[in-house]
Amino acid sequence: MLSTSTRSFRLLCQLGVAIGRRTLSTFTQQDGVGTVLLDNEKTRNSLSLDMMNSILRNIVENQNNPELRSIVLTAKGRVFSAGHNLKELTPEHGSEAHLQVFRKCSELIDAIRSAPVPVIAKVDGLAAAAGCQLVASCDIAVCSDTSSFSTPGASFGIFCSTPGVAVVRAVPRMKAAYMLLTGLPIDAKEALDAGLVSKVVPQDRLDDEVTKICHAIASKSRPVIELGKRFFYEQLPLDVKTAYARGEQVMVDNLATKDGCEGIRSFVEKRKPKWSHEG
Repeated sequence: MLSTSTRSFRLLCQLGVAIGRRTLSTFTQQDGVGTVLLDNEKTRNSLSLDMMNSILRNIVENQNNPELRSIVLTAKGRVFSAGHNLKELTPEHGSEAHLQVFRKCSELIDAIRSAPVPVIAKVDGLAAAAGCQLVASCDIAVCSDTSSFSTPGASFGIFCSTPGVAVVRAVPRMKAAYMLLTGLPIDAKEALDAGLVSKVVPQDRLDDEVTKICHAIASKSRPVIELGKRFFYEQLPLDVKTAYARGEQVMVDNLATKDGCEGIRSFVEKRKPKWSHEG
């Protein structure tokens, strides 16, 4: 059994490590909106393993808070994210370490997709490579009119294969191929036209626009939004007939929920609904 002094020493060592480790992303919550802020301008908010673990932890540890209605993913500085930290992808690290980086990114993307509340990317600047993948994987993306997006991996001898999975599912094939094969950036308007982002606004209106979207989501029943988001992604790979068959049952299940019943009653009674936010 460890002595008290030994346990105390180990606790102090762990505390020292925790204090010395830089917080790469932070989580704050106000009025039902959780904000995950990427905060490592020195590396252009690169998605290092530590950064991805930090973002993942901030999403997973807070997503089931019953007061939460949406999560905003944003960044400090003029670069949303430059993608993976290439220092972690040098030959010296080896294939197993490289695989760990890409698997962690896939885990993060899956967490965004499976989060019970909408995840909104708020972009003001460049989103490149895996940073572009992060934006394309969010439920909603809003950017300033000075933002740009690129998948320039081939320029560094590393084709953006995993970022391309998200990009090609967000934009038409020809636009995705253009981005991936040339590495050339697209501006905010091109991103909007292609469907990579949901809305483009002037830089000084970005905060207000995202707040408006979050308020619109917060005015709905949380379990209804959760049910709707889950089915939205569940039906995407299905053929139309199967999707409709599955959707019919989801609609019936929705109507049987407490807030589903309240919504119908409030409409019939011509009043505002009073959501219970109970599943």
